[in-house]
Amino acid sequence: MTAVLDTSPAPPQPPAPQPPRRRLSPGGRGALAAALVALAATLLMLGHSLIPDRPGHLGSLTETFLPWTGLVVPLLLVCAAIRRSAVAAATVLLPALVWGLLYGGTLTDKQTSGGDLTVLTHNVNEHNPRPARTARALAESGADVVALEELGDASVYEEELAADYPYHSVHDTVGLWSRYPLTDTRAVDIAPWPRALRATVRTPKGPVAVYVAHLLSVRFSPTAGFGTAARDRAADLLAEALRAEALPRALLVGDFNGTTDDRALSALTSPMRSAQEMAGAGFGLSWPAAFPLARIDHILLRGMEACSAWTLPATASDHLPVAASVRW
Repeated sequence: MTAVLDTSPAPPQPPAPQPPRRRLSPGGRGALAAALVALAATLLMLGHSLIPDRPGHLGSLTETFLPWTGLVVPLLLVCAAIRRSAVAAATVLLPALVWGLLYGGTLTDKQTSGGDLTVLTHNVNEHNPRPARTARALAESGADVVALEELGDASVYEEELAADYPYHSVHDTVGLWSRYPLTDTRAVDIAPWPRALRATVRTPKGPVAVYVAHLLSVRFSPTAGFGTAARDRAADLLAEALRAEALPRALLVGDFNGTTDDRALSALTSPMRSAQEMAGAGFGLSWPAAFPLARIDHILLRGMEACSAWTLPATASDHLPVAASVRW
């Protein structure tokens, strides 16, 4: 009997079963996303100084609105509540702790009574539709010294403030009004921007050098980014003038178009102390008046202490007035 060799192909074998791929549950994906957002916000708060300022001045832009990074905390809490995720809620602790360490003290009320001099500064907006009403509101504040920036028709303010402030000086679009005599008044060169002046205010407690400045506005464009170069040059020139100031007591007030967190203004802001940070309640945001997002209007001092600092009610300007009481 002859054997026949079967050369037909073997029937295909079914593939070996593969272990199921593990996938994150919706709750797990939400917790992971929350953790990544929390980590990014924390790194931004702690490492903002490492963000390069070129190109586009991204570092300055970030630091201008840096306190708003705290909004990530309630946002993550809402997302955690929607997903009912305890893990996602726990991720909020890190940015909340860091924000509290950086800015928690700002929220406390550090105002005290007293003071030797009350100073007010306000960008009144050159297109202010009610300058006379604005001037009267500022006079009613009771401030001893009033500094104004972006003056349109200065004669309106001169007329309305004359009764309460017999001494004043105006240079270009910045002006200073005082209850006390002004001497040594002169323009400060922050070329190409002529909007700064310096005066000695002869108070009953002694002379104070007061600098009023309106630094150049910043611009944002997709190609150039956050345009601050001209503002920064003007700030450096103003810082030089302050370093050369002979009087031991000095005030620098005005619209800087930047915050004290902005590294590009550090030459100007670091040698002086912010009245709001020393003796304010909260951040004292001043712009835009309808919904303030940043404090770009400042009262900085040297050789004195701030007793209190605050913002005033809105006028017809796009900025809020800011004021401070200081003592020797």
